[in-house]
Amino acid sequence: MGAYVVNKLKSLGCRNIFVPRQNDYDLVRMDAVKRLYRQAKPHIVIHLAAKVGGIGANKAKPGEFFYNNLMMGAQLMEAGREAGIEKFVAVGTVCCYPKFTPVPFREDDLWNGYPEETNAPYGIAKKMLLVQAQSYRSQYGFNAIFLLPVNLYGPGDNFNPYTSHVIPALIKKVYDAMYDEYRQKRRVHQDIIVWGTGTPSREFLYVEDAAKGIVLAAQRYNKAEPVNLGVGLEISIKDLTALISKLTGFKGRIVWDTSKPDGQPRRCLNTERALKEFGFSAKMPLEEGLRKTINWYKKEYIITKGKKRGIYK
Repeated sequence: MGAYVVNKLKSLGCRNIFVPRQNDYDLVRMDAVKRLYRQAKPHIVIHLAAKVGGIGANKAKPGEFFYNNLMMGAQLMEAGREAGIEKFVAVGTVCCYPKFTPVPFREDDLWNGYPEETNAPYGIAKKMLLVQAQSYRSQYGFNAIFLLPVNLYGPGDNFNPYTSHVIPALIKKVYDAMYDEYRQKRRVHQDIIVWGTGTPSREFLYVEDAAKGIVLAAQRYNKAEPVNLGVGLEISIKDLTALISKLTGFKGRIVWDTSKPDGQPRRCLNTERALKEFGFSAKMPLEEGLRKTINWYKKEYIITKGKKRGIYK
């Protein structure tokens, strides 16, 4: 996500863009955060840093997900206030919403229940940024805004099987089933195992669209109310799996492991506020975005590896 936001800012003529790297600045530590502000001297902060992962990663490390995300956000905003920055753009997550939010999710429903259990620590940690932003606006006149993007995907995504979200996880599964892991040659399609029942729905926002929405909000939005960033369309995990299978040419059997959690039953955002307040609407159709993501993965992980091993010339 960060690279796409940087590219969007550059396309608008922004030149003094500072991107902190984790090896240089551990944002969980306040001394590192203050050093970052001293060295970068920013006017506007777009806070995209997060410790993220799919259902498995959230279940395995709920304490880390809560603490790291809470501390990064709270300290960046507090140090930014102390440094006198002009604006703070806090990017939250659809995981902030209650488990059984009426569809489509409206921003006014954000506090009407507890988040879905498997990702509640992460969602609540991010949700605290909204509380902090509104509190700082009220007490200090600090211009902090809060955005709620739905599930993101696109080229450059995280394909690590232990920490990835559903789209990159499925793409990797089908290619692992179609190609020999070591020789990178095509083989008989094996079965793939997918978590859950396949019945939950998700909404997916292409990463370039998300970057556009974040930058538009940074330019034009200066209010206390949170804003959804999404497409306004949902698809079941079963239909998503079938679509990825079609686009990749996967012919193997899909086995649903119903012993694994489904996560939140449905996710689909109402996107009216973003359109009204700063003119954002997503443009990328899901099938086209998936095709771009699949082509990127195939080039980076299948063909490039094969060339290095002398398989593709």
